[in-house]
Amino acid sequence: MNKISKLLSTPLLLSVSLYANNDNSVIEFEKSRVSQNPNVTIKEVSINTKKEIPLPGWNGYILDVKVNVQGKDVNAKDILFSDGKYISLDLIDSTTGKSLKDLVTPNLTDKYHDKTKLIAGNADAKDKIVIFSDPLCPYCIDYVPEVIKHVQKNSDSIALYYYHFPLSTIHPAATVLVKLIDIAKHKGIKDVELKTYQIDWEKYFDVKSTDEKVILDAFNKEFKTDIKSEELAKAEIGKSIDSDISMGEDVMVQGTPTIFVNKVKDSTRLKYEDLGKK
Repeated sequence: MNKISKLLSTPLLLSVSLYANNDNSVIEFEKSRVSQNPNVTIKEVSINTKKEIPLPGWNGYILDVKVNVQGKDVNAKDILFSDGKYISLDLIDSTTGKSLKDLVTPNLTDKYHDKTKLIAGNADAKDKIVIFSDPLCPYCIDYVPEVIKHVQKNSDSIALYYYHFPLSTIHPAATVLVKLIDIAKHKGIKDVELKTYQIDWEKYFDVKSTDEKVILDAFNKEFKTDIKSEELAKAEIGKSIDSDISMGEDVMVQGTPTIFVNKVKDSTRLKYEDLGKK
């Protein structure tokens, strides 16, 4: 679950409300929603982006939400829609059944094409793919290897960048596993991301496991490595994973796998298949 989902996990009064005709009403509406959670203290809500959508008179808003949750400061983002009179949590295209939130989701900047995150292809390629993923997410297990293999087959014309986004509330074991991937990568283990997705980890541990030793032993056995628990505890490893998660949250990644093709989020997750074809 992403941060904003946690903040707004309490029941909401209305999904569409009548408000006065100004942007400040969007901010006040968000404050009202968030304040319904008794564990949350609002510090600041501001408009990050206001973007026209293909619905006459309506705009999508990306909001920066700064709160304190039981003593911990949290920065999150949320999307709302308004025509100046009404405010809605979401708008669905009745023809396609798709949310219009994807039209408001921020595009990537060049910083997401970080060569240290390149796992396949050519960094100088015109077409660039960025994936945020959790190696224990069942959808990712099927999907990510297919993307990697596609890029490997078209390695001259596509670049693939990978960011860790462990869903720790759903798969606690992923928090340890992604750290091990990072350590192994720094040790020179080739294609560690692809190999990790191809291993049946369930024969060693449950995805909800928090037993670091069991997960570490399983990883060492599969990769024939000798990573120590002391290496897992190093601050720089935790910071690296936190940085990946933060970069995902900055562009409103809320689940996995999330894929961006040439800086634009692809909600179909299929556009990569057209890249690299002659």
